[in-house]
Amino acid sequence: MAEEDRVTQIELFFDLVFVFAITQVTALMADDLTARGVLRGLLVLSLLWWCWVGYAWLGNVVRADEGLGRVTMFAGMAAMFVMALSVPEAFVDNPDGGLSGPVVFAFAYLAVRLLHLTIFWLAAGSNLDSGLQGQLIRFAPSVLGSTALLLVASQLEGRAQTLTWVAVIVVDLGGTLLAGASGWRLNSAAHFAERHGLIIIIALGESIVAIGQGVAREPISWPVIAASVLGLTVAGCLWWAYFDVISLIAERVLRRAQGEARTRLARDAYSYWHLPMIAGIVLLALGLKKVLEYVSDSSHHTLSEALDPLPLAALYGGVALFLLGHVAFTYRVEHLVKIQRVVTALLVLALIPLAAQIPALAALTLVAVILVALIALESVWFRDSRERIRHEEDDAVSHLQHGG
Repeated sequence: MAEEDRVTQIELFFDLVFVFAITQVTALMADDLTARGVLRGLLVLSLLWWCWVGYAWLGNVVRADEGLGRVTMFAGMAAMFVMALSVPEAFVDNPDGGLSGPVVFAFAYLAVRLLHLTIFWLAAGSNLDSGLQGQLIRFAPSVLGSTALLLVASQLEGRAQTLTWVAVIVVDLGGTLLAGASGWRLNSAAHFAERHGLIIIIALGESIVAIGQGVAREPISWPVIAASVLGLTVAGCLWWAYFDVISLIAERVLRRAQGEARTRLARDAYSYWHLPMIAGIVLLALGLKKVLEYVSDSSHHTLSEALDPLPLAALYGGVALFLLGHVAFTYRVEHLVKIQRVVTALLVLALIPLAAQIPALAALTLVAVILVALIALESVWFRDSRERIRHEEDDAVSHLQHGG
């Protein structure tokens, strides 16, 4: 893959499976709307995310739309689809029969990861890249260890099972960190940045789908319209926060970096710090779904009724988690702390007690107003630097075209 190569169509097709997986995670949390249920949903999301990350790196080294790369993408897609199908039974097997859900999830996860490692190994061998092969050897124990723990978790229940899942995530994410980054290869900064930007859009799309699910089969009304527009506004503000400036800067910084510095930057800023942003969006989707249920279902809720504590915490906490994850992403890229976003995230969290005393629609309005104010404030305060950054490459191209 060349430096300026972009995301292929088959990678976008692969991401459709991830869309379904995110939908399954949101449904898992909605079906068990307890602190434990939300935690378990986030654990499943973390594991799905790490599988997706592996194929984002693979597609940056191996052409995903040609030869063996294409076959691998389809095979990985099938295995990940089985993972997504078994998400509702990832912890508790369905008593109505069939295969053991937790065991199926564990082996589907192993298949996803082994396919990824096998093609990476073949690519390293064909390119005589001993550094990449050494990296894969250091990386493989975390894959095998996390699978073994998943199988152990499939035989447990309750707190012991949840804690074992936590250990799975620690082994998976921590093992990658301990394995270092000297052998990984990142051939195209443009492809890698675009790949992660698209997955942010896909996750935000899930929050929009959640709005529709919250009012499914309910009559359209002014409260439904207002809540839907407010939910879309919140999702739009998060999109703006990510794509307006920082995504451009991150891609340019990644392009300028070389060697191990580039792979470490890609690993930290994208593989690790995008996870809290994705998790924040999924929590937001859960909160939005419940808000829309409140304002549309007059037989169970009134317009003056406040959200239950957990949906409210998901709505506000999801926004805060996204902002704090983005602050960490920005700091890793620019070594600059976006104070206004830290303050906004803390303000959103501090307002949860107040939001618990007001109607669900008012709580959604409050967080939407805060985010719109943040975006407006940044657009005014940083207008000059924002315009320069957004048009920097256009100016450079124009300069070259005119013989500069």
